[in-house]
Amino acid sequence: MTGQPPTGMDTGKPHPARMYDWYLGGKDNYPVDEEMGRQMLALDPRVPVMARVNRAFMHRATRWLAQNGVRQFLDIGTGIPTEPNLHQIAQAVAPDARVVYCDNDPIVLAHAAALLRSSDAGATEYLQADARDPEAILDGARKVLDFGRPVALSLVALLHFVSDADGAHALVGRLLSELPSGSYLMVTHATADFTPEESVAAIEKLKAAGVTLALRSRAEFTRFFDGLDLVEPGVAVVHEWHPELGEPVPGQEDGVIPGYGAVARKP
Repeated sequence: MTGQPPTGMDTGKPHPARMYDWYLGGKDNYPVDEEMGRQMLALDPRVPVMARVNRAFMHRATRWLAQNGVRQFLDIGTGIPTEPNLHQIAQAVAPDARVVYCDNDPIVLAHAAALLRSSDAGATEYLQADARDPEAILDGARKVLDFGRPVALSLVALLHFVSDADGAHALVGRLLSELPSGSYLMVTHATADFTPEESVAAIEKLKAAGVTLALRSRAEFTRFFDGLDLVEPGVAVVHEWHPELGEPVPGQEDGVIPGYGAVARKP
């Protein structure tokens, strides 16, 4: 990326949002992000496919939620904008959908204008906040969303960057506690279940660069949905969740994609 980085950005170590952007072929990343991205590709060349599969899951899950009556979305760990964004998917089904995006990377804030192009009938807003600060997220989201009506909480490719020691389960529980019955949780999460050796190496490389990677097993991932009603087919390998709702990602069938996805309803 050319030009000066936005105020507050640390370009001395890789950032997951900028690495994700590099995997997707974007321009909003720095040499440190590309360097770590290439190290991840050396461990598993399908990493860009995994990034696209996660994005495709978000499209399908958002489409399913909007088709099933959800009109409010809180997307945490938004990442650098790519089209279509969540609000474009939701508002294509329901023009009155309201969406709040949240991320802690200043480069995402620099692109907020791209996120804010809402339909006339709906609303789109962006919060600059860390996922580990649920109170700030909830306070900001309340200004746009009605917490008396169902909200879909989107945590796509986020929780594997939050360790148990950092309170990943407590974070999800706190966010859900403010949302009413009929709300939903949609999550994708990387796992070491299928690639144990490569995963150990990836964890160590990212740790050395100051990035936490908390890969969880299927059982550990499923714990995030305790007390919720899983939407069929339940916990699935990411690209196998309602594939009929979107187009397949090229390369997704070339070996197992090491990640899970699920959507669940709050009773």
